[in-house]
Amino acid sequence: MPPYLGLALGVAAVSSAAVIIRLAGEAPALVIGVYRLTIASLVVLPAALLFKHRDLEAYDKRSITIALLSGAFLALHFAFWITSLDFTSVASSVVLVTTSPLMIAPLSRWLTGDAVSRRTVFGILLALLGVGTIAFGAGRPEFGDLAGDGLALLGAAAMAGHRITGRRLRRDVSVMAFISVAYPVAAVLLMMAAWVSGSAFSGFAPATYWWLLLLGLLPQVLGHSLLNWSLGHLSAVIVSTAVMAEPAGATVLAYFFLSEAPGPHELVGGAIVLAGVYLAVGGEKNNMPQSTQGRI
Repeated sequence: MPPYLGLALGVAAVSSAAVIIRLAGEAPALVIGVYRLTIASLVVLPAALLFKHRDLEAYDKRSITIALLSGAFLALHFAFWITSLDFTSVASSVVLVTTSPLMIAPLSRWLTGDAVSRRTVFGILLALLGVGTIAFGAGRPEFGDLAGDGLALLGAAAMAGHRITGRRLRRDVSVMAFISVAYPVAAVLLMMAAWVSGSAFSGFAPATYWWLLLLGLLPQVLGHSLLNWSLGHLSAVIVSTAVMAEPAGATVLAYFFLSEAPGPHELVGGAIVLAGVYLAVGGEKNNMPQSTQGRI
C-alpha cells in the first residue's frame, strides 16, 4: 500500500473516535480508554502470536524498552484526551490534541534523524493559526473550556512521545510487532489508573458496549494501526501533521450524530488547518530517502 494512502485511511478512521466516545459517554473516561485498548489488544496480540511470531523475535532489549515507553505514552494520551471531552467541545478537543507536530518538529532531527523542510514548517505554523482560530475564535471561554483545552494539549504532548518512539522503533520491527506490545501495555496502565480512581467497569446500557466495541475496532485497530504502519515509511512530523486534519471529519460527524453545529470560527479555522496540512505533507512528499523507511 502506498504510504500516503495508508496515512489518509488512518486519519479517516481516527476521525470517528471523538464522536464514538461521546456516544459511549455513560462510561467513565479512563474506562473508555481501557475498553478501547483492551479490545484492540485482543485483536492484534493473538494475530501477532499466530501469524507474525517471527516479527516478535526481532525485539532486543533496546527495542522492547522503546515499545514499553511508547505504550506508556499512548496510555497518557488517551487518559488526558478522553477526559478533555467531558469539559470542552469535540471540535476544540480534537483540534488541540492534534497539535503534536508542533512539539515533534523541533526534536525530529535530534531524536529520529528526520529533516524538516521549510515548507513543512510553514504548513505546521499555518495549521497552528487554524488551531488558534478554532480554540479561541468563539470569544472568552469559560473555566470548564480552559480545563478541557489544557487536558487536550497534555494529550497532544503524550502523543508526541508515542509518535517519536514509534518512529524510532518502526525502523527495526514490523507494525504488528510494535502494536502487539504497545497496545497491551497502554491497556494495562489505563486499567490500573481506572481501578485506583474507583471507576466502574460495567453496569452500562447495552448500547454503550456496542459503541465501545466500535471504538476499539475502527479508530484503534484500523486507524491507529495504519498511522503506526505509516511511521515505518514517513517521518513522525508528517504522520502527526496529517492527523491535524482529523477535526474536519470529527466536526462533520459531530454535526450529524451529536447535533453540534460548527460555528464560523470552527469552519474558518478548519479550512486553515487543512491548508496547513496540505502544505506540510506536500513539503515532505518524496523528500525522504528509501534508507529511512522501516519494516512492514
